[in-house]
Amino acid sequence: MAKNKSVYVCTECGGAAPKWQGQCPQCAAWNTLVETIATPKAGRFESIAGARSAITSLGSVTASESMRIATGIDELDRVLGGGLVGGGVILLGGDPGIGKSTLLLQAAAVLGKARRTLYVTGEESVEQIALRAQRLGLLQAPIELLAEVQLEAIVAAIDSAKPQIIVIDSIQTVYTESLQSAPGSVAQVRECAAQLTRLAKQRGVVVIFVGHVTKEGAIAGPRVLEHIVDTVLYFEGDPHSTFRLVRAIKNRFGAANELGVFAMTERGLKGVANPSALFLSHHAEAVAGSAIVATLEGSRPLLVEIQALTDPVQGGVPRRLAVGLDPQRLALLLAVLHRHGGVETALFDVFINAVGGVRIQEPAGDLAILLAVHSSLKNKPLPAKSLVFGEVGLAGEIRPVQRGQDRIKEAAKLGFATVVIPTANKPRQRIEGVHMITVDRVSDAIAAVRE
Repeated sequence: MAKNKSVYVCTECGGAAPKWQGQCPQCAAWNTLVETIATPKAGRFESIAGARSAITSLGSVTASESMRIATGIDELDRVLGGGLVGGGVILLGGDPGIGKSTLLLQAAAVLGKARRTLYVTGEESVEQIALRAQRLGLLQAPIELLAEVQLEAIVAAIDSAKPQIIVIDSIQTVYTESLQSAPGSVAQVRECAAQLTRLAKQRGVVVIFVGHVTKEGAIAGPRVLEHIVDTVLYFEGDPHSTFRLVRAIKNRFGAANELGVFAMTERGLKGVANPSALFLSHHAEAVAGSAIVATLEGSRPLLVEIQALTDPVQGGVPRRLAVGLDPQRLALLLAVLHRHGGVETALFDVFINAVGGVRIQEPAGDLAILLAVHSSLKNKPLPAKSLVFGEVGLAGEIRPVQRGQDRIKEAAKLGFATVVIPTANKPRQRIEGVHMITVDRVSDAIAAVRE
């Protein structure tokens, strides 16, 4: 009988070490090695691998576009790049209670009408799933349920039912008899995900994992879990708010950083057709410290309100706080505003907020941040129905951003009459009803909004 072997696995990178030590030899993280006892077993993948692959020349392979499987939820299909792909493996992560199981149950109800769909639950009983389906009005949906956490039993059920869509809720609850470590450990999560991924590739079925997140917001388990799947989706949003965002972080079958917007209702999640309206405050009259920016999320332009508040320092060091924006980027922009715009903020606390809980990660919001701060300092609102976008350089120049014309068209659709944009982003053809103010320097932009 083979002797059990003890190894130490890093919870950060998934690397292994023969003995415990304070620092991981691969990623250099401290105190991350956890003991794992593995039972050697010949042919671990034999039960699901089937026939072994043969060497094939590239020229003999017929490349064809995979047919998309629509989920019936337009916003989810947008994030996936048009729908599911046969043999694809998807990882959906998010905070507890954010709506992951609700979204997948709604999608499974539509998919089950045309394809056999198996929903494997490791955290809830089938009765709890039925109660959720009853609330959503999906109790008669053609979905097959399986309450199981052992990988071998799940694979046996898949062999018997032969489903085309498989949902694993969640991957952290699944364990395999090949390993003796506890369910949810690094080794178990990595092993179970690897075996189910191979099953999906060889049989052409779609596998969707639900993943837990850590306190830092990353998907729990080793980073290799994100590497082995085809698509990584993050479910974002405040549990106390009705709005949810699904963001594609990685997608081998579509564009990354695509965004889907949902509203949580009593009947489940509903796609939002015009998400720009969610992120715009409706003030009775123009207010100081508010600027509207056109940001790009994947292929979708979104209009987001950036609010700035400046307040005299009450002793000590002035504070710089940014919500939905990079705080370090804010400090850099304030230095540019002082040096090239002649606006001093050293005696003021500066607070910046992106309305609606959205995160702005691209530099197109730089100019809007500066003009919002300037507007708050001078207590003078920007022109009504005005839009601002542009990247700000350290030399005070306003750099162009990609797809500027699409941003302007989105603004025109929502009734914006004035846009302050980089000169290089000026469209060749005039857009009806939009007055364009082109600027090259930070000082030019400040002078333009003063008029």
